[in-house]
Amino acid sequence: MSLRLSTVILPYRRWHEGGRSAWMRAEQLGFYAAYTYDHLSWRSFRDGPWFGAVPTLTAAAAATDRMRLGTLVTSPNFRHPVTLAKELISLDDISGGRITLGIGAGGTGFDATALGQESWTPRERADRFAEFVPLLDRLLTEDAVSYEGDFYSAHEARNIPGCVQRPRLPFAVAATGPRGLRLAARYGQAWVTTGDPKLYENGTPEQSVQAIRTQTEKLADACAAAGRDASALDKVLLTGFTPDRGRPLESLDAFVDFAGRHQELGFTEIVIHWPIPGSDFAADQKVFERIAMEAPSQLT
Repeated sequence: MSLRLSTVILPYRRWHEGGRSAWMRAEQLGFYAAYTYDHLSWRSFRDGPWFGAVPTLTAAAAATDRMRLGTLVTSPNFRHPVTLAKELISLDDISGGRITLGIGAGGTGFDATALGQESWTPRERADRFAEFVPLLDRLLTEDAVSYEGDFYSAHEARNIPGCVQRPRLPFAVAATGPRGLRLAARYGQAWVTTGDPKLYENGTPEQSVQAIRTQTEKLADACAAAGRDASALDKVLLTGFTPDRGRPLESLDAFVDFAGRHQELGFTEIVIHWPIPGSDFAADQKVFERIAMEAPSQLT
């Protein structure tokens, strides 16, 4: 199976000042999918322009025709399953069935406290995620849902006509812990990782590959426990957070080497950040575009 190459376009530019053109160019370059972050603000971009994921994807759906679109990732930090389901069904309709929901438990960044709440502990995030995903699954597959949980409720929530994609749009579940991996095994059409964050500062690329191999093995165990073949899940690597950092985008050969090592681990999709000058995602645009156009044929 050929390795799919996708990109993630951060929503930091006004739509008519480079935002729209990036999404259109991504489709022209042949990317399998283009994603965006679903945050209220993010790290070093906090004090600059930052736009919402759902309106951005709606506009991207109107500006493109073929490329898949989605979030990497949405989390419960500021989302509720009932309202999110309605937005996703609308997005799936507008895009003609091209939406993938990347979804994760969230973290301790700005999103975690923007609504005035205390930042949740890792256990609290896992508890909420374990309730969020099954309820969202129901909301996207059933016409009417009532539910009363520890964290989320729904009272006769209507979601007619449902998704264009049946039985619902795909979930790409970001997870590395045991509870998250169980959710990926049960509800995911894909699994997402960024590698092992503990290795980002002082680890080596070799250590990172080994850590990711261990993650894939744990995913396989979770799938086996759920009675599911792990090969049925797409495996997605969101790059930029391993010890390699930006080096894979320095040349076509460097990227093919990096992607090939992860393809051997069973990954079916590699996601690279659209270059952002002056940021952690800075890269030569010409090299980036050459990778987009030429790398997939070398990774069959």
